[in-house]
Amino acid sequence: MPSIFSRIIAGEIPSYKIAENEHFYAFLDVFPMALGHTLVVPKLETDYIFDLNDEFLSEILVFAKPIAKAIEQAFPCERCGLSVIGLEVPHAHLHIVPINSADDLNFTRSKLKLNAEELKEVQEKIRQHLI
Repeated sequence: MPSIFSRIIAGEIPSYKIAENEHFYAFLDVFPMALGHTLVVPKLETDYIFDLNDEFLSEILVFAKPIAKAIEQAFPCERCGLSVIGLEVPHAHLHIVPINSADDLNFTRSKLKLNAEELKEVQEKIRQHLI
């Protein structure tokens, strides 16, 4: 059975896409820790990030870099933090989160509750800054 992320990539489940290429797909987390919280996933469904081959493992960071820079421009923060937890969905993924302190990456904290219009605004704001 395909993961929820594979279904998002296939277009079976709608998402707020930020960027896409042949190997990776980036979209807003609909339960974000902060405005701009974006997920980056390989299109190849792989449960554990360290099971990705070396090429994909390095390319996912290169793919994520301009997205992080766009988030930093769209939402004032000290920088974007990066987290790989991998327990909540059996599909490798990176969390890119705008942060001002290490505590901003505490995934036990309450998440934001945004409606569709607010998520669309966040999506557009990030995409405006993508080079």
